Parts: sequence; structure tokens; C-alpha cells
Amino acid sequence: MEVTEEEQQQVEEQVERLLRGEGSEVIICDVGLEQSKPATLRKNVTYIVCAVIFNDKDEVLMVQEARQDCYKQWYLPAGRVEVGESLEEALKREVKEEAGVECEPVTLLLIQEQGPQWIRFIYLAKVTGGSIKDLSAADKESLQASWWDRQTVLPLRGRDILRLIDCGLKYRQNPWHPVTLPLDLSCRHVLQRLLLVFIGTEEQIWILLVKSPLLHFPIAAAVKTHAVTWAANMVVQEAMPSSYYDHDVNTLGILSLQHNGRQHGKTDGVCINTLVALVPDYVQRNEDGEKVEWTGMGRPPPVENPRYVWYEVQKQTLRETLLEKTKNTSILPIHSLY
Repeated sequence: MEVTEEEQQQVEEQVERLLRGEGSEVIICDVGLEQSKPATLRKNVTYIVCAVIFNDKDEVLMVQEARQDCYKQWYLPAGRVEVGESLEEALKREVKEEAGVECEPVTLLLIQEQGPQWIRFIYLAKVTGGSIKDLSAADKESLQASWWDRQTVLPLRGRDILRLIDCGLKYRQNPWHPVTLPLDLSCRHVLQRLLLVFIGTEEQIWILLVKSPLLHFPIAAAVKTHAVTWAANMVVQEAMPSSYYDHDVNTLGILSLQHNGRQHGKTDGVCINTLVALVPDYVQRNEDGEKVEWTGMGRPPPVENPRYVWYEVQKQTLRETLLEKTKNTSILPIHSLY
């Protein structure tokens, strides 16, 4: 399929918008919709927000748990997103309820997921008002809040937060990805939109596109049995089944995140706009399982499904930006906890 000059311009503008952290409304889901149910909070999805907040001394805000199963243990302010809330509203409410202070999100630091049914959004945030909760204000949300210097021994509810605190400190000292906050764009399912690139031997870059109704980045629904980012593998399997096992599908990170959450069961979904690299698996084996010499073509594997097409990026500055992003992965990370 020949791409016209006008289509070429439209595709490259779409790429640039995603690289700037913008999103776009989800019109169509290309893969996996029949295996996915609309996201509905409290029914088939749980979103957790978690706040990493520091003071001027790089001490981190902690809360002491009131719940019976973790009574008096300490954790970051965190909790479930409620029906009708945006992620930001949930973050502010949880921090206010558990720590007594008002806060503003600075950026998402990391997203962790165990499939579409459990996703945790970790924010770097800052205090904007209120006063830290003390024992006299203890309630079912928490017993109290305090700043922690990370040296004093503190009984933690879980050691998983140490990595999140380190991530926040690292970002404060040297912001290594652009500020990323959710875009208020609604979608029904948990989706992955792929900016899927293949880098050739001469550093040419191809992008996988779906042809119809207009040229667009593939969008796949996350399925309950796999990590959210498995959606990218589903796209590659559909587009080029013969080459799938000769390549690694690497979701490098998140360019932007779309969520609305206002209408229960209708806008509880998220669309994660990701940068994905299709990388040849250089260890090739024959039918007997013996290693054979890699005979790479330096070009993307042929598309076998007529719905898809490879598009070679023409614009030099865009190629350079994409190469830099794929090498440094200076974008918001997503970690699968499977």
C-alpha cells in the first residue's frame, strides 16, 4: 500500500502529538474487544492511587494504618479510586483522609499492573495546605501521619513502597521523563494504544498502522488472563503471525494516559498510549533446538494481515526523537507484577 503525501503528513503529526504527551479519543478498538468486558469499578477493575510526597528535607509522608490486618504499620497514603472519580480526585481525597493535608499531583511516577483488573497509579505530589494528622484525629482511615527520614526504624505494611520512594527521590533530583498526568478522555475498556516501531540496520524507523477507517495506531483491549501490555503481543500476532516467535514485543513505557471515570461502567476504562519496540530475537534455533546464525533483513517482518501496513518515517527530526526515546526510554514506566 502506497501512503500518499497527505497521509504521510497526518501519520507523522499523530506521532508527534503522542510524543508530546497528548492523546486522542478512542474511536475504534482493533484487537481483543470480544475477549474484554467494559471496565466497571468495584466489579471487574480496581484502580489504586498512591502518593509519594516529600518535604524540604527529603523526608517522605507516611500514614499509620488503622485497619485491623495491618494495625499500626506504616505505608504511603494510598487507596482505591471510587465510582465517579478521576484519578486526580481520588489521589487528593485519599491524601486528605489519611494524612490530613491537601495535595496537588506533580506527575505520575510509575504505573504497576496485574492485568486489567488491578492497576496502581503512583504519583509524585506536593502538599498545598492542611496540617498533618495526629493521633487525636485518628479514625478508620488512619491513626496518624508523619514525615519519615527513611533511616529511623519504622514497621512497614509492605516493603514494596521503598522502591516507589526511591523512584520519587530519583525524579526529584533528575526528572527523567516528562511530566505525565492523566488526560481527561473517556474510554470504556482497559486499552493499549501502540506506537509500535521497528528500527532497521541503517536506523530507519517503521511504524505499524491499521489501515481502516483511516490510518491509525493499533488499539488493543487488555484481557484478564494477561498483563495489560500483552495487548501489544496480540496485535503483532494478528498482523504478522509467522514472524511473531522470531521477535520480542517490548513495551518501553507510557507516552500518555487517558481516563475520565465520570460515568460508572461507561467511562471507567483507561487508554494507555505506549511506545513499543518490535525487536528481532537474535538467538535463532532450528527444528532440533540448535542455535543457528542470525540472518536478519534489517527491515520489518512482512505484514500478513491486510488490515495492517508498515509506514517508514520520513522526517529526519522525528526519526531522531524516536531513536532517542527507544534507546533511553525516558518515558513513564509501566511494570507488570505478574
